[in-house]
Amino acid sequence: MKAPAGRPRNPSIDEAVLRAAAELVVEVGYADLTIAAIAERAGTSKPAIYRRWPSKVHLLHEAAFPAEADRLSLPETGSLADDLAEMLRRTSAAFADPVARAITPALMAEIATDPGLHSVLLERFGGVWKAFHDRMLLAAERGEVRGDADPDALIETLAGAALMRLLMGSSSGLDDNWVRHTTDLLMRGIAA
Repeated sequence: MKAPAGRPRNPSIDEAVLRAAAELVVEVGYADLTIAAIAERAGTSKPAIYRRWPSKVHLLHEAAFPAEADRLSLPETGSLADDLAEMLRRTSAAFADPVARAITPALMAEIATDPGLHSVLLERFGGVWKAFHDRMLLAAERGEVRGDADPDALIETLAGAALMRLLMGSSSGLDDNWVRHTTDLLMRGIAA
């Protein structure tokens, strides 16, 4: 296999850019954040950033929802209700993060017009969604949930509930009491 032309990417630049983007979006907000400001803080150039990310929102999406983050995994608890509660906790924590709070409204707007960004989002969270989908199928086989319960609709409802609560300004409301109540509500909708 032929080696790619040019210098290999420097991972320390990626890290510096992601860190700078995360810091700056919290400080100045999405609308006032520029790639030039990110480059300056990261100690790199705008072209170096654009070689890595096609746009500001792609960069900030990665800064807000890092692919290797533990919150993008789903531990096996042995119970669909407990898995659902843990997924709610992790989703809530991800959306409550200051960087995610600063980027989420812009991310939602950009996804509507940028199919590439939509694909990146699906790829980033696809592993968690697949794992939860598989667990729901097993729960249906065990008789824990109805066989016609739609895993995708449940995941969308779960994420939508957490996102809506945060967008309404209730970050303190995403506590264990809210998680338990929401889990119970969701489980009632899919119970066998």
